[in-house]
Amino acid sequence: MMQYSVMKRRREGVTNYHKRLKLLKSGLPRLVVRPSNKGILAQVVNYAQSGDLVVCTVTERSLKKLGLNVDGNSVPVSYLVGFALGLKCKKKKVKNAILDSGRYNIIKGGRISAVLKGFTDAGVKVPHESSIFPKKDRLAGKHLKNGASINLDEMKKMLEEKI
Repeated sequence: MMQYSVMKRRREGVTNYHKRLKLLKSGLPRLVVRPSNKGILAQVVNYAQSGDLVVCTVTERSLKKLGLNVDGNSVPVSYLVGFALGLKCKKKKVKNAILDSGRYNIIKGGRISAVLKGFTDAGVKVPHESSIFPKKDRLAGKHLKNGASINLDEMKKMLEEKI
């Protein structure tokens, strides 16, 4: 029965087991980033034979619970999610991680790379190439039409105080 479910996940394109095995062989915790149409989820996960163990999780909804006034599903919100996750993980003694984007492609300047930028800015080391990071104007939200630009320094200070 178990073998059938593994084959089903491979057949449906839900899990790439070759990529997963490479990530697990590194022995590092995984920075799991899953974007959706409604928001973004970022977790740090450790492998265990009985099942993956989640070290910490941050979503855009958890930023609202911390008192940050963030709306939408944008690059600046993704950056703040990554930064908050990095701060939480540093408190739990996570020093290194490896990015697990799952079946999503990493787009230069996109939401996944914004989470990675925030995570590394918080002080956790992740192997990456800095050319994929969004530009500062994009991180501040100046590219958004509805004028939803944010003051990143102010938001980062608020996160550091609350986490």
